[in-house]
Amino acid sequence: MTHRILIVDDDLHIREVIRVALKKAGMSVTEARDGKEALTRFAADRPDLIVLDIGMPEFDGLDVCREIRKSSDVPILFLSARDDEIDRVLGLEIGGDDYVTKPFSPRELVARVNVILRRLMPRATGAKPEAGVLSRGHLSVDPEQHVATFAGAPLRLTAIEFGILRAFLTRPTAVFNREQIMSAAYQLNIQVSDRTIDSHIRNIRAKLAAANCDNVIETVHGVGFKLGRCEPQA
Repeated sequence: MTHRILIVDDDLHIREVIRVALKKAGMSVTEARDGKEALTRFAADRPDLIVLDIGMPEFDGLDVCREIRKSSDVPILFLSARDDEIDRVLGLEIGGDDYVTKPFSPRELVARVNVILRRLMPRATGAKPEAGVLSRGHLSVDPEQHVATFAGAPLRLTAIEFGILRAFLTRPTAVFNREQIMSAAYQLNIQVSDRTIDSHIRNIRAKLAAANCDNVIETVHGVGFKLGRCEPQA
């Protein structure tokens, strides 16, 4: 299966570098030069993943992400020209799946794209999915179908958020430190900051709270996190 990737960046050279790297990895690529064109291309092409620059003029990458998240959970990998954790954390909090800081290694970017895509389509990699649905309380995750529900209602999760919940449900009584969560969510020895993991946990809690669950993930101070009761609020 050929994955379709939309590259959004106002720098022609950056788009060319990414295009070449992704095509070498067997992916199909379309491009957009700014935020408004990105929304048009997204609506027309429905890509499997978007590589999205944050720092574009006028309608920037954060604006594009907010607009797309109104109707779609398509994975978004942010690019940032600055080594500014505020930008990165904000991007993840509004629905991004991951980020890469410029200048970047094309090989690393392709690896991160592949990690996200594998979370969405485990069968496409030839990996054997977990047998059956994983559940605790009213929370259920079906790894093979990539579906998560709470009390029967579907949850809109990013690929990384889905991977984190799946890891918790695989070991429902275990306490996970941030390194274990990072390994479960990203694989391939990719390193991200503690604040990035905390942002994903915060997003999961917010989405479950909106579904009437305020106890999905509990903090174990000084250690990490564990799965909560996953029951509706009284």
